[in-house]
Amino acid sequence: MRKLVGALIITVFLPSLAFAASWEKVALIDTMCAQKEKVKGNPDGHPTSCLLKCADNGYGIQASDGKFIKLDAEGNKLAVAELKKTAKKDHIRVDVNGEQKGDVIAVSSLKIAD
Repeated sequence: MRKLVGALIITVFLPSLAFAASWEKVALIDTMCAQKEKVKGNPDGHPTSCLLKCADNGYGIQASDGKFIKLDAEGNKLAVAELKKTAKKDHIRVDVNGEQKGDVIAVSSLKIAD
């Protein structure tokens, strides 16, 4: 019985665990281009014009370990606003704060890093 209760607790509550985190100066990539080896290998070469053109696909960040983590709808909205304000042509790095829930970040703030 204890094993069953323990398994039930893990099954029900573990997937919903989320933790607050921040990522500093990580590459911002649209989800469509994130699958391309060229972009994975050199995210800083990914042009701002492409990021804006592919906005409907949503965005994510390439974490320091190379893993792509998607942004939620709020993060996508903040990313578009920041991209529209920047004069940078490429090398788009962002500072992100939020709560990671699985492979998605529930973004509370996002700014293009200096």
